[in-house]
Amino acid sequence: MQFSEKTISLKSLIAEISREEQLWVNGYLTALLDQGGSIDVSKNHPVLQPINEAKIKLTILYATETGNAKSLSNKLLQIAKQRGILVKAISAEQYPLHQLSKEDFVLVVISTQGDGEAPASAKKLFDFLTESANERLVGLKFAVVALGDSSYPLFCKAGVDLDELLRKKGASNVFQVIKCDTDYELEAKNGFLQILDNLSLTHSAERSPVVDAPQVISKEWHKGTVINNINLNDVQSEKETYHIEISSADVPYQPGDSVAIIAHNSAAVVDEIIKLTQQDEQGSVQYRNEVFNIRELLLTKLNIQFLSKHTLKKFGEIFGFALPESRMSLVDLLAIHPLQSADDFGKLINVLETISPRQYSIASAPNAHPDEIHLIVAKDVFKFNDEERYGLCSAFLSRLSPDATIEFQVKQNRHFRLPSEEKDIIMIGPGTGIAPFRSFLNERDATGASGRNWLFFGNPHFSTDFLYQTEIQDWIASGLLHQFNAAFSRDQVEKIYVQHKMLEQSTELFDWINNGAIIYLCGTKDPMSISVENALLEIIQKEGGFSETEGTVYLNDMVENGRYLKDVY
Repeated sequence: MQFSEKTISLKSLIAEISREEQLWVNGYLTALLDQGGSIDVSKNHPVLQPINEAKIKLTILYATETGNAKSLSNKLLQIAKQRGILVKAISAEQYPLHQLSKEDFVLVVISTQGDGEAPASAKKLFDFLTESANERLVGLKFAVVALGDSSYPLFCKAGVDLDELLRKKGASNVFQVIKCDTDYELEAKNGFLQILDNLSLTHSAERSPVVDAPQVISKEWHKGTVINNINLNDVQSEKETYHIEISSADVPYQPGDSVAIIAHNSAAVVDEIIKLTQQDEQGSVQYRNEVFNIRELLLTKLNIQFLSKHTLKKFGEIFGFALPESRMSLVDLLAIHPLQSADDFGKLINVLETISPRQYSIASAPNAHPDEIHLIVAKDVFKFNDEERYGLCSAFLSRLSPDATIEFQVKQNRHFRLPSEEKDIIMIGPGTGIAPFRSFLNERDATGASGRNWLFFGNPHFSTDFLYQTEIQDWIASGLLHQFNAAFSRDQVEKIYVQHKMLEQSTELFDWINNGAIIYLCGTKDPMSISVENALLEIIQKEGGFSETEGTVYLNDMVENGRYLKDVY
């Protein structure tokens, strides 16, 4: 039979079946092709029944900060389609919430940020569930896939909170919250398949296995020795940015990964707390069913510097005080509300959370700096009650001297990887956002990658804040950097940032993009990443001749195809 005759037969079949059956056929063929590249009808393939028998539709809502939840949602959507399920995936921010009560089944994929907070894109959903007093969701079935990091005390809290809110509205959770750690894909996929089986959305002879499990980097904590710790800023700068080199053999990582570090509290602050609470520093106290030395517990384990809203609320409930929501330390708290009895110390200790690890992008490259990990750390300086204070981990790292021992854990970032060696890349990294791009460039140099490299960098002043100036000049001279643009915001009356430099290079930048270049963005989320994204949209619209809507679609396509990648904080 000629191919054209087969096409006519296929079209005839499609014309005779319903839309639901067409969708099922699409999923069925996709699943079979995925298993081996061709269909052998003689084999006993799992039999998938059309979805119209179950009459259930699936909506996947995602709330994301860095794009992980969105990426995972799209993968789960494909699994559902392969099962013949009527499914759609949409951002919680864009979803019309008045439709929620009309849904059959909703799967929410949500990440957790900071101190157990939901991402900004989930605000609309949380507000709807907490403020719409008369809205009931009885009849709605749902499940939550929560992404988080088990190194943090409030692991996957945004997902847990959302599950509770939905149940309070009368919705039925068909599965307990699926809590996924940093290596989340395999766990999420397996949980999703269990949900589908439990709902009987499909009827298969056997459950489809999850294949291609992601490579997992061990969650082991490594020890390293500090080799160098240098302030990259000039003495006249208002900033302190430290380049820290750590010697640690046989620690696997890739460019784009980060490390998590748990800081130690200041010994002077611990001394003050012991004095204020009138404790014996060599005494012991029970914390979460374990007994610790008081000084060691305060120095190395407990968060005493920045008490979360959650901690302040618990303290207020136990001791009967109303506390202001501010960036308060334990010393500040004890100054306002001194302990009244000996028993109060134990109560206080058990309200406190453990120190959360802080993550820093790795600035070295495996093939250029064997057995070493380099970090770029900006010392966080702020005012509280007119007193200058410092961020816990950044201050801890800035104080480390050569030969000091440090513990760290590698955190994979599979969604911020270098492309194949022939691809062009555009890197936008002001301030410490340059860290992963120093890794990228050194790795591409060491491996002889042929793709072109363009770097945008920004900081306040050329003379005092040009991080890695000598290295960048060498990269330009050697041809490793094909384009470099720097924005020093305070060197002129009108402030100039990286987005302004991008707009100046609008035509050439779009030419790179339109010819397949991949854009990477690293640095502060607000306002930097927002301003950069607005500039990108402006460039795409202007140079591509697109409307605002078309430009947004173009950029969204870049995100979907892994050509616009962000690592923002």
